[in-house]
Amino acid sequence: MASSVVIAATAVAHNAHDQVQQGMTTTPVLSQVATATDAPPKDDGATDILLVGDDRRTDLNGNPLPASILRQLRTEANDGFSTDTLILLRIPRNGGKSYAVSIPRDTEVPIPGFRTDKINAAYGAVKYLTAQRLRAAGEHDSAQVERDSDAAGRQALVSSVQSLTGLTVDHYAEVSLYGFYLLSKAIGGVPVCLLHATSDANSGANFPAGPQTVSGGNALSFVRQRDNLPHGDLDRIVRQQTFLASAAKKVLSAGTLLDPDRLSALTVAVQKSVVIDQGWDVLGFVQQAQSLTGGNVEFVTIPVVNPNGRNDRGQSIVVVDPAAVKRFVAGLASPSGFTSGGPLRLNAAAPASDPITINGTRCVN
Repeated sequence: MASSVVIAATAVAHNAHDQVQQGMTTTPVLSQVATATDAPPKDDGATDILLVGDDRRTDLNGNPLPASILRQLRTEANDGFSTDTLILLRIPRNGGKSYAVSIPRDTEVPIPGFRTDKINAAYGAVKYLTAQRLRAAGEHDSAQVERDSDAAGRQALVSSVQSLTGLTVDHYAEVSLYGFYLLSKAIGGVPVCLLHATSDANSGANFPAGPQTVSGGNALSFVRQRDNLPHGDLDRIVRQQTFLASAAKKVLSAGTLLDPDRLSALTVAVQKSVVIDQGWDVLGFVQQAQSLTGGNVEFVTIPVVNPNGRNDRGQSIVVVDPAAVKRFVAGLASPSGFTSGGPLRLNAAAPASDPITINGTRCVN
């Protein structure tokens, strides 16, 4: 999912700036959120990029995907959607190590315009409610309803993330299931490694142990599987983190950068599937992306109080201490790794796999 940002930057860096930038779908979500009275301070010590992966079954204009494509995605039609991947890429302005901070999809938070619920419901729920209100008010232009409801959903999601972390989101990038499928195929697949053979009918996962390359439907199954994993959703987060690291390395390798056909495929995939905030000069992100693949980024997960909680509606949720989350992420821009609240616990929520690496690829559950 999050490799879409790196992919966009790579395409731009290779004399495709105008072509890619003009063909990108953009959103004014950050300027909308910035006007909110409860927005956190802008200067929080880092550039924070929110990377969002959603499971919508439509294109960027809200048109349903054909059944043939849904079969390739190993899913079926569904009117609603969730943002099942949320990663906050935090790049300190002091030049220190950067962090990719995962937020578990079931983290319970207050959602503006909705209720206290899982954070992955923020976008979809507010989008649905907004579309209902617009139609009830007499709006018959379906394209307008799609644009306005998307804007409201994104605003609710960004506001929820900012409220949870105490940070200001400086840039926003979003990619759908179909986009992830296209992007993973465009770069020729991503090397991954599993400690054990695993399968899961819900995600379509069916993988042997050891190193392998995944793309398209297999890549989706790899990052979406959570059943039959020792730590469920937390293991899925580790999968997403390792996939992102491997994908970024693959995208910025000479084999990808010097292949005109692959770069062309990347450009098409980005334009079809990626949404970024208005005003983001992706070219300016290239230098940062290059440094992030050189061991200068660490993948972490927000601290979790209880990964198996239940809310008053009987839903399975991830319980967090908002104050602890704010101390944790604030400290990631601190050279010492400490905050006034005490030492940080990096990877506090993510289960640690055996430290096995094969052919330069970390092996995970």
